[in-house]
Parts: sequence; structure tokens; C-alpha cells
Amino acid sequence: MRLEKVVHQAMQNANDDSYILSIMVAQRANQLAEGAEPLIKADKEKMKLTDIALMEIAQGLVKLDTIEDA
Repeated sequence: MRLEKVVHQAMQNANDDSYILSIMVAQRANQLAEGAEPLIKADKEKMKLTDIALMEIAQGLVKLDTIEDA
């Protein structure tokens, strides 16, 4: 999927708020850095953690309430 479509879908899942999306991406990337396994098929050694987080959010696998509870 093209990056523009990923970002668009992720924005929709973040209530169309770029600030909320940036917080979600940062917090999920931190979880991945601390050892959490990706929810998508991705190699943490070859992909940026922020890209993995963005794709997870775009696919609806990571939600705002999930991030706030962590």
C-alpha cells in the first residue's frame, strides 16, 4: 500500500487529528522498541519502528484506548 494511503487510513483511525496520530505512533514505536511484537508481518530489524506502528494503526490493530492503557 502506498504511504499516502497508509497515512490517510491511520489519520481516520486517529479521529482525523494529526497530533493524536503522532502520539499514537510514538507510543507504539516505544512499545516495539521495548520488545513488543509487531501485530503485522514485519521485520523489526529491517523496518523503522515508526513505520510498523503507522501500519498497525492504519489497519486498525492499534487503537487510541489501547495506547492510553499501556
